[in-house]
Amino acid sequence: MKYWTILFLCLFPGILRAQQYTVNGKVTDASSGEELIGATVFVSGIQTGVVTNEYGFYSLTLEKGTYKLIFQYLGFNQKNVELVLDADKSLNIELGESVDELEEAVVSAAKQESKVENKEISVVKLDIKTVKEIPVVFGEVDVLKTISFLPGVQSLGEGSSGISVRGGGQDQNLILLDEAPVYNASHLLGFFSVFNGDAIKDLEIYKGGIPAKYGGRLSSLIDIRMKDGNSKRFAATGGIGSISSRLTLEGPIVKDKSSFMIAGRRSYADIFLPLANNEDIENSKLYFYDLNLKANYQLSDKDRFYLSGYFGRDVFGFSSLFGLSWGNSTATLRWNHVYGKKLFSNISLIYSDFDYGIEFQFADNAYFGSSQGFKDYNLKIDFANYFKPGNKLSFGGQFIHHTFNPGEFKALNDATKETIGNAELKIPDKQALESALYVDHEWKQSSRFSMRYGLRVSMFNNIGKAEEYAYTYDEFNKPVPVDTFNYGNNEIYNTDFGLEPRLSMNYNLNTSSALKASYNRTFQYLQQASNSATTLPVDQWFPSGLNVEPQRADQVALGYFKNIDKFGIEFSAEVYHKVMVNQIDYRDGASLFFNDQLDGELLFGKARSTGLELYLQKNTGKLTGFIAYTLSSTRRQIEGINDGDWYIDNNDRPHSVSVVGTYTFNKRVSLSGTFSYISGKPFTSPVSSFVYDGKRIAVYDGRNNDRVPAYHRADIGLTLKNKEKKNKRLKSSWNFSVYNLYARENPFIVNFEEVKVQDKDGEEVATGENQAVQVALFKLIPSVTWNFEF
Repeated sequence: MKYWTILFLCLFPGILRAQQYTVNGKVTDASSGEELIGATVFVSGIQTGVVTNEYGFYSLTLEKGTYKLIFQYLGFNQKNVELVLDADKSLNIELGESVDELEEAVVSAAKQESKVENKEISVVKLDIKTVKEIPVVFGEVDVLKTISFLPGVQSLGEGSSGISVRGGGQDQNLILLDEAPVYNASHLLGFFSVFNGDAIKDLEIYKGGIPAKYGGRLSSLIDIRMKDGNSKRFAATGGIGSISSRLTLEGPIVKDKSSFMIAGRRSYADIFLPLANNEDIENSKLYFYDLNLKANYQLSDKDRFYLSGYFGRDVFGFSSLFGLSWGNSTATLRWNHVYGKKLFSNISLIYSDFDYGIEFQFADNAYFGSSQGFKDYNLKIDFANYFKPGNKLSFGGQFIHHTFNPGEFKALNDATKETIGNAELKIPDKQALESALYVDHEWKQSSRFSMRYGLRVSMFNNIGKAEEYAYTYDEFNKPVPVDTFNYGNNEIYNTDFGLEPRLSMNYNLNTSSALKASYNRTFQYLQQASNSATTLPVDQWFPSGLNVEPQRADQVALGYFKNIDKFGIEFSAEVYHKVMVNQIDYRDGASLFFNDQLDGELLFGKARSTGLELYLQKNTGKLTGFIAYTLSSTRRQIEGINDGDWYIDNNDRPHSVSVVGTYTFNKRVSLSGTFSYISGKPFTSPVSSFVYDGKRIAVYDGRNNDRVPAYHRADIGLTLKNKEKKNKRLKSSWNFSVYNLYARENPFIVNFEEVKVQDKDGEEVATGENQAVQVALFKLIPSVTWNFEF
């Protein structure tokens, strides 16, 4: 009997434990009802707690007893709740914003213990209020340009909203807006991003340690969440700026139960074009617009529905001679449900579309029109089981149907918009199915050690109807099809699998410092066709397939994190190493536009990136901001390029420094400034030239053998809040900013021109030498914006 008792206790050790109960609920903003993502719920006395998920939900399972729960969120007042836990309970908490943001924050013991522990390696969460304070070009708040100040993240250059994360390409970043992929995140050819700061609630960027829940890109995850809408009262925010204006409306549909948010933005440079004396300019177009929509409804304490969408477009046209337009559309329908007290679920139906078109006139009343596009339908199912504090199991799956439109070309009548004769060409659409299953476990072994580990299993199917080719290459290295393979409708003719393990670990040295490490493997089945350093809207997406292996990356990172609570300072140092295989480059003279044999133009190889990232941040007091430094090296080896030797990658920037700061003089006046320095972009320059048949031919020796001058710039901004009047809801402020304060002429384009000198007769003659000539885009740009809210 003794042995049977011992065996029973080993199999069911919890039978002798005190009875356990669960408390769960949501943490929201008291003024708007917005769910607070990443709020801390700390249990005083037993040194444990949880963090709210993407929907503000938390769940705590504790032994029967009386507890003091501490609810905290950055910029909000802490709330302490005495809880008698003698049964399963629901507890929803509203936190109010801090009234006096100028006072030094009093850091509680709970914050000291949880702040360094909750900081994930290679992950940065940005406060949207901080983003709005950073001065940018034309005074337009820009989420992606703010991200480029972070360590390990670099801008692709002046006039571009694209970023490179730890040496990766722009198409290797997964950008999500309310879970919907955004395939082109730029307005006005990259000068601005598509994200309206007034519509954004939360922003996180993962440079590594990506949870198993996410996949499909090699380098990073940028997770952006839109506001749900004020469920307490009607509110409006907006602004009138130098180049665009915006307006956001939000309010309750049913108070505390349902709400809506509508945010619109439009540029108006085209309004002034009719004032020009030139008829062609008068008839030109140049503008962008975007619209964010969201509504939610709480059906019960356990069920909530969300519907959100984004619609944006850019239009550029020079008279009737040339036109270019591109835009994104997304839609997300989500259903949250809580099973019991511990199991949280979310089911999402997601639509995403990107397309662009080009038009140019070739005769009176006739023009050519070309269009390309990309469309997704996505089903996503996620579950999270909160077993107990420090023990959370997440699992789920994702199924995406991709449709690629490689190109359509027509000759159209300008008056009727009908096709002229049979002047129509179309490359057949391509289809693919991308799916994945994942499991992810967060486990806290003790107050010192915790880990998160998971596995994502991904699969990619190419689906007919399709025509594929096998290639050989002629004497000019041009692809020549030697065999053709035809596949019927909905026929799966190629399948790729990916096993993607994920691991991150945390060891607390004490309450203010920690060591962290991570490893992740990621697969990417989609890529963008671009042979320039900056991705353009006309660069098409295409899938892996019979001739294109999926890209794969393995990354390890190690970090040290330290909080100096007395001064409100956080410091981190991370080192990383990333290896990427099946990387893509293009043959010399490759034709990427309107090419049904694009996969024959590709070359394949591998890449590696190694770096050190330092980050110092101050969150409290009158002076706040951060300093970031990155030391990195990115190299590439592609068979058929540079004689097969390793060469400098297009995204290699050895040194990057960013300084971002805001000084708040009082409640009405604040001054913000930024400074950034980035090593020059690599490029291939000719080493000599010769004359053949009357033409000068450049001679090159190695890929990316030179760099443009380093990029550096300082910006400054002053915010003046108008005096608030009693019993008046209207609040307004003026923002005055200067972009590129000392008028640095940073290179936008580098051209090579033949050096010419004057002979004795005063005529220009060629010397036979080439010189690099850079074109600068922006010098000093002042801007003024009036912002309001009520």
